[in-house]
Amino acid sequence: MSKEVSVGKLRVNDKFEVDWQPGMTIRDVIRKLNFTFPMLVVTVNGKVVPKEDWDTYELREEDNVRVLHMIAGG
Repeated sequence: MSKEVSVGKLRVNDKFEVDWQPGMTIRDVIRKLNFTFPMLVVTVNGKVVPKEDWDTYELREEDNVRVLHMIAGG
């Protein structure tokens, strides 16, 4: 009998939950939530994470993640 590995939950934008696993990156979260808008800004614990770091920035289960869609208008 195999033992299932439990994972935690990561809360995003105070309304989405994704299964958190060690080594999970911002890019992983964006893919899991299917955020495809081209102009996104991501903050972790209130600090902006540059887009070039999304593939390597590892999240912790307790991190507060926000993914914001930037919209220009006039």
